[in-house]
Amino acid sequence: MTVEPLPDWVIPPAGGFTVEEFLRIRGLPKHTELIDGSLIFVSPQRKWHRQVLDLFRRELDVQAPPHLRADREMAVKLGKRQMPEPDVIVVTLEAMDRADPDTYYFADDVVLAVEVVSPDSEERDRETKPFKYAKAGIPHYWRVEQGDDTVVVYVYELDPATSRYVPTGIFHDRLKVSVPFPIDIDLTAIGERG
Repeated sequence: MTVEPLPDWVIPPAGGFTVEEFLRIRGLPKHTELIDGSLIFVSPQRKWHRQVLDLFRRELDVQAPPHLRADREMAVKLGKRQMPEPDVIVVTLEAMDRADPDTYYFADDVVLAVEVVSPDSEERDRETKPFKYAKAGIPHYWRVEQGDDTVVVYVYELDPATSRYVPTGIFHDRLKVSVPFPIDIDLTAIGERG
């Protein structure tokens, strides 16, 4: 049995990858993220995960005011060694229409970051990413989890005095909030469990 050599990019440089180095790497698996200078690979999506992403991207885009748009699975540059890829984001229309860069957004572009928790992303979505999003100044963060035949959404808002998120609600059947803009999403609209 022959073992194929690993690509050079598997081994990070001393101090980890910078965003600029990360953006130059070719051949990375889809949805690879850069967190703390390390490459983070994600497992294949389950049907439930994809259905939640579709629902949230669609509903947020339809309900957003004209100066905001929803996008999904786009990287966000948070800092020198931080480039996560939130599942769904709401960004300014100006950022959505920007031609360069066209492969990622800046933290200042993002009004809301949404992460849909998978078994392999629990710690990142519950601890690592919210901390980094808050530190970067993203005003709103939602974490979506699969309950027993339900969708549960944990809603957070940035406290500017502490630069940390504070919980503002937990939603089960219906997500109805007034910030970052009036939003009303029927959480029972998610199809069969994946």
